[in-house]
Amino acid sequence: MTVTSNRRTDPPRHRSGGAAHGSRGAPRARRRRRERRRGRGIRTALLVGLALLVLAAGGAGWLYLKLDGDISTFDSGGLSDNRPDAAASKGENVLVIGSDTRTGGNNALGGGEKDDVGRSDTAFLLHVYADHRHAIAVSIPRDTLVTIPPCKLPDGTWTTAQPNTMFNAAYSVGRTTAGNPACTQNTVEQLSGLRVDHTVVVDFKGFAELTDVVGGVRVCLPQNVYENDLDPHLTAPGKLLFPKGEQTVSGQKALDYVRIRHGIGDGSDIGRIKRQQAFVASLLKEVKSKGLTPTRLLPLADAATKSLTVDPGLGSAGKLISFAMSLKDIDLHNTKFVTLPWRYEGSRVAIVQPDADALWAALRSDRTIDGGNAGGKKNETAGSAASASPTPVSGEGIDVAVYNGTAVPGLAARAAATLTGAGFTVTGTATATDQEHPTTLVEYGPGLEDRARTVARAFPGAELRSVTGGGISVVLGQAYADGPAASASPAPTAVPSEVADGARSADDDPCSDLTYG
Repeated sequence: MTVTSNRRTDPPRHRSGGAAHGSRGAPRARRRRRERRRGRGIRTALLVGLALLVLAAGGAGWLYLKLDGDISTFDSGGLSDNRPDAAASKGENVLVIGSDTRTGGNNALGGGEKDDVGRSDTAFLLHVYADHRHAIAVSIPRDTLVTIPPCKLPDGTWTTAQPNTMFNAAYSVGRTTAGNPACTQNTVEQLSGLRVDHTVVVDFKGFAELTDVVGGVRVCLPQNVYENDLDPHLTAPGKLLFPKGEQTVSGQKALDYVRIRHGIGDGSDIGRIKRQQAFVASLLKEVKSKGLTPTRLLPLADAATKSLTVDPGLGSAGKLISFAMSLKDIDLHNTKFVTLPWRYEGSRVAIVQPDADALWAALRSDRTIDGGNAGGKKNETAGSAASASPTPVSGEGIDVAVYNGTAVPGLAARAAATLTGAGFTVTGTATATDQEHPTTLVEYGPGLEDRARTVARAFPGAELRSVTGGGISVVLGQAYADGPAASASPAPTAVPSEVADGARSADDDPCSDLTYG
């Protein structure tokens, strides 16, 4: 019998000039001003952690009260009730958000209007492995099309899910000057299936002060950069901002360096992400090589805490220092920077599957770039772990799409990782239109029943259902969410080679890989 499919229908493409970029009726001059004021300051929780670590080692406990008063926290009531299980992944995950808020003097650095809506165009998820000797930062492009889950508004109500929406729009939900870190955290948790343990937001002013305090950061430019490279609306090149080659930048110059988009490479945000990753890598190398003297200690700690907005779990100097202590043994070479697998979809960015799901699965299993186990079990290898996969079938040559038919976040990514480990080709993951499926369905088009039965073997108790559309899809039900297969770790895998090949280490030469897109 043929029935209607339960798969989610593809939403309409997000049109350029929509809500994520302001009113379509705004005058051209206003749109240009908004583009100029959206700086892209890169932020790093590791720098803050290292600074506070030195503070702890110096025994400066008398500063705790002062620093506590400088730290701001956001409302944890905006976090989702349906979060990934903390026990489902190893290690610790910290979401780092660069805010371009215009309050507190930040507008002077960013060139925008005071008290404008809080925005964020820079974000990465830092995964600190369980061995506390490895870390990887996954950058999420601002234009990535994702589903923004329900988020809390200032009046206490909650939005509905927003499919096919740019990732950076999550931070602006509610349109307040402070932004909405909780909404961005909800979005990252649903996207990755990883529970975010902490969220850290850093602003323009704090970023500039931190680079000043460490004495500047070594960067490398492939060509001369002029004023109109920072502001392409200028009709003339203007003065020289950065000469070609290696140099040290700090303060406003450092901020300008990480904001530049059009003057280097192909002018894309992806290229800018690569440059920002190189900047953070160089920054960490600077801190490690020079160390911090007592005369630098107070201004660094002061700048760090004043620039932060954090979740309540990090809302005191003592908690920040405890977190910093967990980072002290991470080696520069074992600190990696990668970008979520992506491809262009018109003027936006789409996530490439199954590479993205495989990346998240590797992090949940504490697998490093080369597939090594950093979860503390010395004798486990990627091969032996994969052989223990709970999926007793071979999916070679079978394409399948995975849909989450429950309210459990991250379920589709988890199932996709299991299928990928068994040889299936996962063509994509998404949320089903109906999220109250009690059992798992394997839906298949004409002529695909035999292959669908193979897929169903990977999901004990799944029902087969023929549909009018082509292809095979799995709609996960609550039985899968509650069963042993869901709670078990997926087959551990290495980070996909396409991702690993583009990774940067914190000890890399600042002049390496300067194509920037």
